Amino acid sequence: MLPLPCACGQPGNSGCKINCRGDFRKGPGSRKPKGVLTRFSVPLNVLFSLCLLVCACSLGAEARSRFVHADGKQIIDGNGNPLLLRGTNLGNWLVPEGYMLMLDRGAASPRELERLFNELIGPSDADLFWREYRKKYITREDIRFLHKAGFNSIRIPLHYKLFLSDDSEGFELLDQVVEWARDEGLWVIIDMHCAPGGQTGTNIDDSWGYPWLFESQPDQDLTVEVWKRIALHYRNEPAVLGYDLLNEPVPPFSEVTRYDGAIVPLYRRLITEIRKVDGQHMVILEGSQWDGNFGIFTAPLPENILYEFHKYWTAPTRATIQQYIEFRDKNNVPIWLGESGETDDKWIESFVALLKDNQIGWSFWPYKKMMNRSGVTSFAKPEYWDEIIAYAEFPGTSAAAEKRLPARPTLEHSRKAFQDLLEQIGFDHCRSNPAYIRALGLEERTGPALSTARTHR
Repeated sequence: MLPLPCACGQPGNSGCKINCRGDFRKGPGSRKPKGVLTRFSVPLNVLFSLCLLVCACSLGAEARSRFVHADGKQIIDGNGNPLLLRGTNLGNWLVPEGYMLMLDRGAASPRELERLFNELIGPSDADLFWREYRKKYITREDIRFLHKAGFNSIRIPLHYKLFLSDDSEGFELLDQVVEWARDEGLWVIIDMHCAPGGQTGTNIDDSWGYPWLFESQPDQDLTVEVWKRIALHYRNEPAVLGYDLLNEPVPPFSEVTRYDGAIVPLYRRLITEIRKVDGQHMVILEGSQWDGNFGIFTAPLPENILYEFHKYWTAPTRATIQQYIEFRDKNNVPIWLGESGETDDKWIESFVALLKDNQIGWSFWPYKKMMNRSGVTSFAKPEYWDEIIAYAEFPGTSAAAEKRLPARPTLEHSRKAFQDLLEQIGFDHCRSNPAYIRALGLEERTGPALSTARTHR
């Protein structure tokens, strides 16, 4: 039988002068002298307690070092080395968006897409469709490809409704991707894209047209509950880099900017509750107004925080990111670009070079979407999809059913369109965008090729 390890961390108590029971061990220089108790002014039980405390602190520090963490202005990986993130966003997977399916002029948010699909193929078939969609949109092959292309991280937008219990579908799906990412050496950022009530009031958070999260105590309580459940679930997973608490809270619309002051108090509450179950992972905080305004951070927040900003459609010059650089230097904290892109390759190349020069990691948006020319991969428009697009844009509600019925695609065409969509989103049917990957400063070594039966139009 193998000897039990000492709490001090020595295997089998070998070489340890005091074991966990407070006894002296035999070993070089460890013979128990006569009158030993009279030579110590501190009782052995106190020494034992101090031993456990020192060992616990040592083991705790060792455990924390396995996780990516903040150290001054740097992000440090589990081996103690500075980490510059090179990532992409797995948008349109757990949070489908209408524009990435060419349906944004009629169904922009997840709930609007669900309504449209329910209408076209029926609620039961639509529910089955979405479950299959979530299984096929991101697979092991996608994650393996990202590693081979040179990425070292992925940011995963979540919808809170997929994580309402410990056995929710969301955990099953996310666990798989975290496992694949761990195997491929990719870090995972978990992003709350759709919080209860909605943090933006727009289509991107699946809200009801207003940032109700900041008006509703029950929605805030549920946000805390969901985040605490996620943190408890992944507390021992080093492949998870950190928790991105709220995506782009409070847009820059004059009617809602008054909620800017409500963001940090909610952040503080979330951090406190997360730290009760997980003291290892970084917490990631975004500014207000599409994550462009760091002015909401007026006082220091707890340690091991990463501050994230987003930038789209701006000049790729230092002036664009100067405020974030100054924030980093003034507060001695790390910063990170969590979203950017959706533009031409020349702009991408210039912006990536700017970020590299200023030691800022990035995660560009998105990894995959329909007919995508500014992203890592693209999938083709399904058969009969133009009919789906046209019907999504047809005006009227269910009260106008008599007028809408003649404009509907046939049930046969709708079913074929959605079945084909499930085929097209699969890795083997996607096409990579080599010029975009090169613009990111990466090199595609292998990737998906679009089926010869389809071309991008």
